[in-house]
Amino acid sequence: MTFPIPASYDEWRHCITEVCGLALTNAFIHQRLAALENSNDHMTRKFIALYGESHWQQTRAWFTRALNELADSSPTRNPR
Repeated sequence: MTFPIPASYDEWRHCITEVCGLALTNAFIHQRLAALENSNDHMTRKFIALYGESHWQQTRAWFTRALNELADSSPTRNPR
């Protein structure tokens, strides 16, 4: 079975959390961003070869957005 490549943040988030059953935790997001930002990482090079630089950059942006959403929803965040 194949799945379409996510074209939006909502599709990507659904794919990660619902289809794959992974929690977008702070630790998970940081781990994925570290790998995606390492141009020497074998899987990062493979990701770029398979999906292209544009999708690689978009995926990094989606992980960053998810991280920002976690920070914004943190109960320890200071109110303005």
